[in-house]
Amino acid sequence: MEKPTGSFNQNAVRKIKKNPLGIISFSLIVLAALVTIFAYGISSDKVTDANQQNVILAHKPMGYTQKILEVPLENYTKTNSIKDFFFGKQVETDQIAINSYEMRKDSILYTPYLGEGFSGETTGISLKEWTEKGISHQEIEQDFIYDKKFILGTDSYGRDFFSRLVIGTRISFLIGFIAVFISLVVGIPIGAIGGYYRGKTDDIIMWLINVVWSIPTLLLVIAITLALGKGFWQIFVAVGLTMWVEVARVVRGQFISYREREFVEAARALGFSDRRIIFKEILPNILAPVIVISAANFAAAILVESGLSFLGIGAQPPTPSWGNLIKENYSHIIIGEPHLALFPGISIMIIVLAFNVFGNVLRDAFDVK
Repeated sequence: MEKPTGSFNQNAVRKIKKNPLGIISFSLIVLAALVTIFAYGISSDKVTDANQQNVILAHKPMGYTQKILEVPLENYTKTNSIKDFFFGKQVETDQIAINSYEMRKDSILYTPYLGEGFSGETTGISLKEWTEKGISHQEIEQDFIYDKKFILGTDSYGRDFFSRLVIGTRISFLIGFIAVFISLVVGIPIGAIGGYYRGKTDDIIMWLINVVWSIPTLLLVIAITLALGKGFWQIFVAVGLTMWVEVARVVRGQFISYREREFVEAARALGFSDRRIIFKEILPNILAPVIVISAANFAAAILVESGLSFLGIGAQPPTPSWGNLIKENYSHIIIGEPHLALFPGISIMIIVLAFNVFGNVLRDAFDVK
């Protein structure tokens, strides 16, 4: 029988690479992370929160294409900053749906689109609206008059639903990342102190853990959210502060089993401080179960945020998240536009399943048996 070579971590990585479900789930997580980072680069609507509204184009089907005329507003800028690329930009143009247009010497004549089979009266707009902002005639026809394709159609406000779905990935993914980060920052020190010192310190910590554990997670999150207020960052903090108990329980149990090991006794004999023993001797040895519980908490945080947003307590409109996209569009299931609610739901299902599967793969990979 061939014995595995290499370090424990190398063997764990080797096991993960040999697991097809592990590779697929990890790939989906990486894809979601890339979409989170480059959301505005991927989306066709570059406005913050993909909130460019055009009510005339409401409820358009998937793959719909419409000719658009963009008229720059007073705050229009020709260049995009790094901030615009990562966080979107303010509404800088007025988008007009048109059927046809004609370039004149000093103006543009266009026929506005008013719905399927309907056209408005021909309207003229001076070219000064563009030229005064440093835009040439050639740039007008090249960049400000174009056919826009709505890959997943539009919602009831005429917003590009594909862009809303992509930007919503950022909220739902970040809630998991930040909630897990908060749970680790709070849970690891509390669990480590309780498991290492034992005695009354451990009794107090276990009492606190049991009290928090006994409160239903959703109710606790709602209570914290109502105390902090509704909003983007409040929901991150609220979810994170409810997940530390699981991390603390796992860390405490691991510290109890490690505190009497020979290498810990040797560290005490050498006069190492408790701080060094906790964070440099024991903690590195218990990271495997912490990573596994973090993967599970990541999935749970996304579900909690989605539920809160659906109830109207999470991310507030117009900020898109998968939860409030379902809330905004669930009634469309019975009026012939089910994809507006189904696609966010499927996205939640896929990413939660990916984290749960990857958590199980990590558990098997780090199992010393």
